[in-house]
Amino acid sequence: MFTDYQAKYIAYELTRRFPPDSAEKMTATLVDAQVDLNPHQIDAALFAFQSPFSKGALLADEVGLGKTIEAGLVLSQKWAEHKRRILVITPSNLRKQWYQELTDKFFLPCRLLESKSYNDHCRQGRFRPFEAPEIVICSYHFARSKASDVQSVPWDLVVIDEAHRLRNVYKSSNVIASTLKTALAGKDKLLLTATPLQNSLLELFGLVSFIDEYTFGDLKSFREQFTKLNQEQVFQTLKTRLKPVCHRTLRRQVLPYIKYTQRLPIVQEFTPEESEDRLYNLVSEYLQRDNLQALPPSQRSLMTLVLRKLLASSTFAIAGALVSMSSRLKAKIRKDSFPESFEEELGQDYEALGETADEWSEDEPAESLSQEDRKIIEQEIADLDAFARLATSIEHNAKGKALLKALEIAFAKATEIGAAQKAVIFTESRRTQSYLLRLLADSPFSEGIVLFNGSNADESSRKIYLDWLERHQGTDRVSGSRTADLRSALVDYFREQGRIMIATEAGAEGINLQFSSLVVNYDLPWNPQRIEQRIGRCHRYGQQHDVVVVNFLNRKNAADLRVFELLSEKFKLFEGVFGASDEVLGAIESGVDFEKRIAAIYQRCRKPEEIQNAFDQLQLELTMEINEAMAYTRKQLLENFDDEVREKLRIRDEASRACLNHFERQLMQLTRHELNGHAEFLADGVFRLNTPPFPEKAEQIPLGLYELPRRSGEAHLYRRTHPLAEALLERAKSRDLRPAELAFDYSSHDGKVSVLESLMGRAGWMTASVFTIESLDHAEDHLIVTALTDQGHMLEEETAVRLLSIPAQVTGYVSEPPPMAILEDAARQRQSVIQKEISARNARFFEAEAEKLDGWADDLKVGLEREIKELDQQIKEARRAATAAFTLEEKLAGQKQIKVLESQRNQKRRSLFDAQDDVDRQREALIAQIEGKLRQRETVLPLFLICWSLKS
Repeated sequence: MFTDYQAKYIAYELTRRFPPDSAEKMTATLVDAQVDLNPHQIDAALFAFQSPFSKGALLADEVGLGKTIEAGLVLSQKWAEHKRRILVITPSNLRKQWYQELTDKFFLPCRLLESKSYNDHCRQGRFRPFEAPEIVICSYHFARSKASDVQSVPWDLVVIDEAHRLRNVYKSSNVIASTLKTALAGKDKLLLTATPLQNSLLELFGLVSFIDEYTFGDLKSFREQFTKLNQEQVFQTLKTRLKPVCHRTLRRQVLPYIKYTQRLPIVQEFTPEESEDRLYNLVSEYLQRDNLQALPPSQRSLMTLVLRKLLASSTFAIAGALVSMSSRLKAKIRKDSFPESFEEELGQDYEALGETADEWSEDEPAESLSQEDRKIIEQEIADLDAFARLATSIEHNAKGKALLKALEIAFAKATEIGAAQKAVIFTESRRTQSYLLRLLADSPFSEGIVLFNGSNADESSRKIYLDWLERHQGTDRVSGSRTADLRSALVDYFREQGRIMIATEAGAEGINLQFSSLVVNYDLPWNPQRIEQRIGRCHRYGQQHDVVVVNFLNRKNAADLRVFELLSEKFKLFEGVFGASDEVLGAIESGVDFEKRIAAIYQRCRKPEEIQNAFDQLQLELTMEINEAMAYTRKQLLENFDDEVREKLRIRDEASRACLNHFERQLMQLTRHELNGHAEFLADGVFRLNTPPFPEKAEQIPLGLYELPRRSGEAHLYRRTHPLAEALLERAKSRDLRPAELAFDYSSHDGKVSVLESLMGRAGWMTASVFTIESLDHAEDHLIVTALTDQGHMLEEETAVRLLSIPAQVTGYVSEPPPMAILEDAARQRQSVIQKEISARNARFFEAEAEKLDGWADDLKVGLEREIKELDQQIKEARRAATAAFTLEEKLAGQKQIKVLESQRNQKRRSLFDAQDDVDRQREALIAQIEGKLRQRETVLPLFLICWSLKS
């Protein structure tokens, strides 16, 4: 049996605020997160804001280690601290994945912000769409286009994914990075990238300065001091400067916690039929024409890329596009204008269009239509109609037949490695998806097919969704968002009953399919990052088997062969344990830019030798961009020894598990006590709520099965932030408790508590209070329990706390006066110890921050002194030149130049001291700001007073 007194103590224990560098700080977040957490992720999340002075961090774990999860932990912690103005900036193709991860795994409310939703808000009179009650997720390009809006919000945290895009922020040419740096100045930032350093140490300067302007001086002083690491002292100085802001873990360092499986490639070759080959050549030549009227001139290169992808996908995909283009030209002749829906119509088939367009610079705008253009349009319409007739006359595709053969081989391979016979087939076209459904429906693979695309509007998907909804009604599985629930329903169907999922690009992000081990790239993107995303749906944490990756090769297409060779041999996407390396994926900066480079080859080259030469050049450029020297430097600067990391992770794992177990046990103890009479407790962490404990909150707290953590998937996920737990905690904390007599019954306790055995049969007094200290814009709570025996012997605090964990009952209320002076004196002593510990910790934080500012000031002074050294060198050269001069005029001119330079040097020397004094004044002002934050403010909240007794 438990008492209200113990419940109140536990409620405050469960909601207390911890020090910023404490592992316990993350406990509630870890319990709430619906993910299998690994110690390196907890370590990274704690690193991010371990100092209250921190402006942010660069989390640079290798690819595949879950940087999104690390960021999710930080976001959850900020959210729990009610610091909820949060912005996530990510490449456009990762927006939905972020949305899904944060909502599904961390239960954080999110809002995707893009042009359409932004404009909708403005039309409704909400003119500040970035100021939202949810976490805002947007793309780089959108954030840049709305920089003034972004700058006006006092963000508590900004997370930037794929942050290597910012590493050249020091270059004036990087407009997006410099715009975002200005807009986000002074905000706490978390940067995520697997490749923080690719080609130059200046990239580290760029990324770190994006987070904190005071880690290094200016660009010139950094370049002078650190770009040539030829001295050990210089190297160590740079490493020391980076250590507080950069965190990196490698895949090999986490092998004890994560099982990695292999990628096994299968290449299925095919030869197009004569009619398919003819269609390909005709359309390809058409797209290479100089004067094309069917495509919007401002987007010609983008639309050409899309049409080439549809052409390679299937005759069914390109046929629809050709008809649309012809209709567009006919409308242009009739109205001298284009219908507006062409891009939208194309995007309905090629779902990656919108995301690709986000990162695609526009072509030159169109000129007005001439009479000559009208004749060209008429001929173009005739050509397009002829191409469309040819395309629609083709009923079967050679690649489709090759798919049936490839599935037979791949399923046999799956059986061989012990994996389930489940395959994910990716295509870039919705029309091709429909074709593949028809193809497979008439094959031995007709059972258990599920489609996955951007709308999932087909009848089969609708039925799967309705069945899923009926099955999970009343549980936490139903989120209320039709889009999210429909995606969940389709994935669940594929896991439980399906055999083949045919997915468009919508299936390449935000879903986990590690129960499948066959990935079929029916169409192969040219963007390596998108390919990695696709394979990563199956080849990810939790995958128990090797993953078979199937690709198709057109024997007749020289360019397709070279693209595959590049993706396979240079990017290593299809085999090995880890897939594409950080060096390679980081080298291309943006996958869309890489697509442009390939699209340009298809567009420019007509002969086989031109194609070969162009791809040779591209491969050479890629090799030059993969800088092995910088990879070595990155390793030396940002990586710690394996043994050191593994030992740290082992300790972190043990500590976090202990905290988690204790937290979960306490949450369930409190819940059992508070729900007495309302719930039936079935097992550890499992209970059924039968009657409403808070009738006024019945909608938020449904009846039914609850689990901590979720086991069956059918129950409500019970966690500290669930409305039921929040209500129970608040009720327990708000009780006004009279001084009472509590009888603790050791015999009812399950287990042995050695420190209590000497107290059997004894009695005494106990007080509990919450001691809160605020400093450095941070508050932390300490529960202080003081207890003594009737004989006046003070108990150790650990002993007193353990006493509160024993079953007890209230036997009466206090009538005699307690020894308050003794108890209060003991509490004050404990408060003094806590104050000293916090002061010592804050002193360490202060010292680290002061050292950083000293380094920053020294860097700037080095820059000032450098200018004088440069003038000294110029004076020496001018003197040598004057000495070597032959004529009097030359010698006089030389002396004049020397005097000018000496005057400039003397002026610099005089201004140097003023400038150095100015730097020191800036430093002192910053130090003064810090000192102001160090002042401690204390409050004490009494919880209860009891007279205790312990019986065996």
